[in-house]
Amino acid sequence: MGQVFASASMSLDGYIAKDDNTIGRLFDWLQNGPVAFPTVNDDITLHLTARSAEYLKEWVEGLGALVCGRTLFDFTGGWRGTHTLDVPVVVVTHQVPTDWVDAHPEAPFHFVTDGVEAAVARAQAIAGERTVAVTAGTIARQCLELGLLDAVAVDLVPVVMGKAVRTSARCLWTMPRLATPRSASREIASSTWCSL
Repeated sequence: MGQVFASASMSLDGYIAKDDNTIGRLFDWLQNGPVAFPTVNDDITLHLTARSAEYLKEWVEGLGALVCGRTLFDFTGGWRGTHTLDVPVVVVTHQVPTDWVDAHPEAPFHFVTDGVEAAVARAQAIAGERTVAVTAGTIARQCLELGLLDAVAVDLVPVVMGKAVRTSARCLWTMPRLATPRSASREIASSTWCSL
């Protein structure tokens, strides 16, 4: 099976979203360069620096499934049935959104109601040898606490947000010691990976 890792774009002061779950300037680096990076959604094309495009291309090519929580799923409207990265999505939820499922019968979305461990296991079965990415926030924190993560990736963005939704990074310091991080520097953000 492939690795399971959590990934987040994080501000310099440790935030992953504003209080209303919007991202503020955290994803500005996705529209800050000359290299066009098309997605499966015709209305979304990223514009990256050369280094960011290389970094994102490598990340996307290895991705086999994504695990997210119901809050992110609802906030994005279920990505209209196709995630921007064109990967299967496993949603951790207390209740399956049956109306959404009926409206998107071909969508590669899987709803798991029996917890994060079951969701990660489902995503690993779907992804095979490819990577399973866990979205930041509550789901990442739960996976970290349960020992389900192989690595954590933080895209540190040079933005200060003030008051917002903190990353689960604070719980990293109470978990087993992380291996030596490796960094992939970019013009807009730098990514730090820590193997667990």
